Amino acid sequence: MTTATYKDAGIDLDRYQESMSRLPRLMHRTYSPRVMSSDGGFAGMFRLDFANRLFNRDYQDPVLVAGADGAGTKVKVAQMADVHNTIGIDLVAMCANDVICCGAELLFFLDHVVMPEDDPSLLEQIVKGVSDGCVEADCALLGGETAIHPGSHAPGEYDVAGFCVGVVERAHIIDGKSIAPSDVVLGLAANGLHDNGYSLVRKVVFQAAGLAINDTIDELGCTVREELLRPTTIYARPIRRVLNYYKVKNVVHGIAHITGGGLPENLGRSLPDNVQVVLERDSWQVPAVFPWLQQLGDINDDEMSRVFNMGLGLALIVSAYYADNIQRMLQDDGLKSWQVGQVVEGARGVTWAE
Repeated sequence: MTTATYKDAGIDLDRYQESMSRLPRLMHRTYSPRVMSSDGGFAGMFRLDFANRLFNRDYQDPVLVAGADGAGTKVKVAQMADVHNTIGIDLVAMCANDVICCGAELLFFLDHVVMPEDDPSLLEQIVKGVSDGCVEADCALLGGETAIHPGSHAPGEYDVAGFCVGVVERAHIIDGKSIAPSDVVLGLAANGLHDNGYSLVRKVVFQAAGLAINDTIDELGCTVREELLRPTTIYARPIRRVLNYYKVKNVVHGIAHITGGGLPENLGRSLPDNVQVVLERDSWQVPAVFPWLQQLGDINDDEMSRVFNMGLGLALIVSAYYADNIQRMLQDDGLKSWQVGQVVEGARGVTWAE
């Protein structure tokens, strides 16, 4: 009788150790002094406050804020293109952009990668993207899990999930309760599709239009691969600068991450009763990928607005008096923004101006 081994079942522990040995440097580059050394431990540790008085946060009533997300079927595009060093940026962005909507400072991130077999090089590329995203978001990649599930995916395929934790003073939580008539809506530029709607994107681009991953899109001046794998914008730094600048004044009343459901649905999630947002059509610059995709798939306007961000990845609802200065601050960070609507009295919800 042949002796059964873990390797015969699809798990090569020596190869797994090689995979794990590639990750610490990608984690360490994201660390701040608040990360406590725990290499080889079973969990990551993070100080809520700095011990150094120069960087002391001096929290009075801190509230932890957490979010989890995946990268959706955009991972299928990464696998088609054999480009895996950007999908981790999307993963961080989808979690971080949710957590900052409460006004939170990002603290740390954890990832979860599921693969059918150990592939040290592939794992390193994926986690390199996560590490890059954490550097951009100013949060620590504190740990994670690489799960080898033989038979769960085809060779070369994988899936990812992420978990992000932040902190905000209870008195500074942004929950939409301060939104009032005369506030204005600022739409912050997205750099393209970001990471939502990819089931429809893949159906239109690869099935209906029959395009290949490396085909050139003349209208966009790039390849299918370049456009569809453009990483999601991470808004943590510019939003943090705005909120730190207005620490005393209550200026930012609402923040919405624009993903599936589009601008109307995501803006409407935190509106108080008897307050309505009226949006102005054609008030912002729509990236060329959206009309190209709409024409390619013969998608109607309502479907486009419900599925995609249409060029706005984040929306702020702010006091009208401070809107111009906030836009200048965003511009200083290289981030375009537009005044795309206003808040009025009315039935709770989001409508379009006539």
